Amino acid sequence: MKRGAFFGALLMLACAGARAEPVADFYHDKQIQIYVGYGAGGGYDLYARLIARFLGNHIPGHPRIIVQNMPGAGSLRAANFIYASAPRDGTAIATFARNMPLFGILGGNANVQFDSRKFTWLGSPSSAQDEAYILWARKDARIKSLDDARRPGGPDLLLGGTAEGSTDTDVAFLIRDTAGLNLKVIAGYPDSNAINIALERGELEGRFIGTSSVASTLPSWLRPDGPMRALLQFARATRLPEFPDTPTAREIARDERGRRLIELAEIPYMLSRPYVAPPGVPADRAAALQKAFNDIAHDPEFLAEAKHLRMDVSPVGAKEAEDMLERLANAPDDLKNALRKLQGSGG
Repeated sequence: MKRGAFFGALLMLACAGARAEPVADFYHDKQIQIYVGYGAGGGYDLYARLIARFLGNHIPGHPRIIVQNMPGAGSLRAANFIYASAPRDGTAIATFARNMPLFGILGGNANVQFDSRKFTWLGSPSSAQDEAYILWARKDARIKSLDDARRPGGPDLLLGGTAEGSTDTDVAFLIRDTAGLNLKVIAGYPDSNAINIALERGELEGRFIGTSSVASTLPSWLRPDGPMRALLQFARATRLPEFPDTPTAREIARDERGRRLIELAEIPYMLSRPYVAPPGVPADRAAALQKAFNDIAHDPEFLAEAKHLRMDVSPVGAKEAEDMLERLANAPDDLKNALRKLQGSGG
């Protein structure tokens, strides 16, 4: 009887161990997919491919990391996929536009099929503390300054966007509403590269894009003799030192309500490159992924490569990301309703 009890206890322990499969054992010989909500060659894609080279070294079991582009609807397709359809075992990660978390908080859009607070948040490799989301205009555009852009009855500055509801279109609509700029968005471009090509051809006159993406993919824009002019800084409380003569969106808001609306919309931009896993990832694997994202930001080889590529690394952890979402969720209803109306109406 004693021997039976002993072997019974061993069997119970073995079963418990099988149920609590160690993270390293799970990830051994596994592959993790990073789904990128945009096409190849843009800023989100470059960050994902850099992260993919180093992330597996910091996850127990050292899984292979594969990047898969999933463009569509300004990265909404990828956000919906990772929330509702991707495996929930810790083998799927996604990165999408920084305004997607705001969509999930505001609600009211039937195309948004996720609750931002229910993602398994991993964080962001960049907080955008040293960058801005800038409105750039061709130097040969009809609009040469913000005064030109605000002139009643003046010409519109033609901007490119990927889709209604994407970052580039929504920020343009917001600035048009709160600052009175004459902006017209031509949406429907498949990705950032297509917008840049249209700019080069003169089909468009400007676009919104972050300075880190410009530095890594369009460095000529930053030169004094480059083809583009910076008109406005978004997602900044103060002017970026590199652009001391370019005002922030908050500075040019027409009234206090507009300024508060801009401040609320800028909160997600501190999650410059959001990374999430689906809801319901087992707690031990979620913790391992979160730790790996934290550790990679201190990996000397990763940092050296990011510096070489002129990519900002100023990480935001999972808890910080969750706290930002709570700030959005607890914002005054009138401001959330105003943002919801802007996004839902296409401006």
